[in-house]
Amino acid sequence: MAANSGLPFSRPPTPKMPPSQVGFIGLGNIGYLMALNLANCGPIHIKDFLPLLVWNRTACKAGKLVNDVGVNKARIAKKPEDIMQECDIIIINLSNDDVVRCMYQRLIATLKNSPPIQDEILVETSTIYPSLAAELDLMVSSLPNSHLVTCPVLGTPIIADKLQLLLVMSGNYRARREIAYLLVLAAGRKVVDLGEDLEKAPIFKLMANSMILGNLEILAEAFTFTEKSGIGAQNVRDLLSNYFPAPTFVSYPILACADKMLHEQFDGEKGFSIDGGIKDALHIRRLTAKHNYPMPAIDVAHQHLLTTRAIHTRHKSEDKATFDVLDWSSIIAGTRAAAGLDGLDGRKVSELLSESLEHNL
Repeated sequence: MAANSGLPFSRPPTPKMPPSQVGFIGLGNIGYLMALNLANCGPIHIKDFLPLLVWNRTACKAGKLVNDVGVNKARIAKKPEDIMQECDIIIINLSNDDVVRCMYQRLIATLKNSPPIQDEILVETSTIYPSLAAELDLMVSSLPNSHLVTCPVLGTPIIADKLQLLLVMSGNYRARREIAYLLVLAAGRKVVDLGEDLEKAPIFKLMANSMILGNLEILAEAFTFTEKSGIGAQNVRDLLSNYFPAPTFVSYPILACADKMLHEQFDGEKGFSIDGGIKDALHIRRLTAKHNYPMPAIDVAHQHLLTTRAIHTRHKSEDKATFDVLDWSSIIAGTRAAAGLDGLDGRKVSELLSESLEHNL
């Protein structure tokens, strides 16, 4: 065990460290903060760390990152292929499986035209279905000196901002070791090492997300129950603080999502999008079907996420949507709709309940 408790590996041999260049593709909510921290902290923890090379489909995000850290710590690539040609380590963080697959096809085509002379490591940090990891490995391993590490991360944007992400890692041993020493302290706090099988890390990430999504479903049902019964949603929030005080369990995601549900702060640009939640739910259900293991809570959560997205789509078509992208905590709209309440407008929920109370009296 290394001196740093977050690292399950001995330090890599010094000739390979530091890498000549690190690149980052995909600056979403988590990816942006990972890249920001890596650009800022890389020079502190790794000798002669070069400015991070970044690319994002929306160029303004890459420009914002460079403005945030300074031109001496990051620079912008014109296209992903430039990152593949210039970098020894490429970290990829994208939204879904199709986008990930397309990106790798572009990157591998670049390497086929100019095969790497020294080791090249691609680090897949997106949440993907496990079989896609095997597919990507076939692409990467077809080239000399090229390795893939699957490294999905666990944590909210707040946790990412504090460099406290949990790094779940599988793949080639030496490559895992290199990436662990690059990312721990510069982007995350600890590595969960799952060995050589590249599919293990994506499976672990989906398992973790199933726990989070299941808790979101229970939380949404509890809020809706108190709204419908007239107890008041604030009492659910207070119950969480007073009766379930375990810091890790409560802070992520329970209290944070409880606050979003209570105040209808469903801005997906600041959290985890509902599309990402639906994608993960589909992956989880596919895995449970493969292993003959039912997870009814996820089935119900998936239905409520779809209902919420349908409501939001209608609101957008009517130009009534408060947010362009919904956070997955908006799952409560699905439980409200199932209870005959307005999904995304708490004021209407209160009005309906008041009318119902007056009628009963």
